[in-house]
Amino acid sequence: MAVGGVDVRVENQLVRFVPTSPVNHDAVVAQLAGQKNGGIVIKTLEKPRATIIIDEEGRIVVHGTHRVEAARAAAKELLLRLGLDDSGLQTELGPVIASFNFDKSVNVEKMNQEFTAGQASHDERLGCAIIEDSRHNLKLYVWPNGKCVASDARHPNMVAMSAVYWKGQLEEHNLFL
Repeated sequence: MAVGGVDVRVENQLVRFVPTSPVNHDAVVAQLAGQKNGGIVIKTLEKPRATIIIDEEGRIVVHGTHRVEAARAAAKELLLRLGLDDSGLQTELGPVIASFNFDKSVNVEKMNQEFTAGQASHDERLGCAIIEDSRHNLKLYVWPNGKCVASDARHPNMVAMSAVYWKGQLEEHNLFL
């Protein structure tokens, strides 16, 4: 998805599916070799490639996909392997992990000086700046080479709008090298 000269790529979309009847943990362990871990069961699928987590309430959380359709296919595959009906499966979207590139180097060390306290900080361990973007309700990780990763986003469009906004802010504060 390209917006305002910034190409946003969804890396991961967390999706939860609520079946009409809760998925039984013991059935996933016995029939599909799922791994019980505390109050959840984890099952990795090869086709479609995804990690499935059955939560305490028997809901299906799909991790490791970047499209809702792929996540739905994984949830249906799990239900069908268990011999369960996949009709009436409700979808709940979780956070998006996305990436984009400003295609310019960024002075990440100076960002926390240019923006208000708590809005941007430099993480020496990761070697990037972290922007708490309250306007778009997400977090941006910006590396010196211009590569960015957005976390906690609710929709890819919000990442795109954030990317365009912060590109303007970085230009305005002369943070591009």
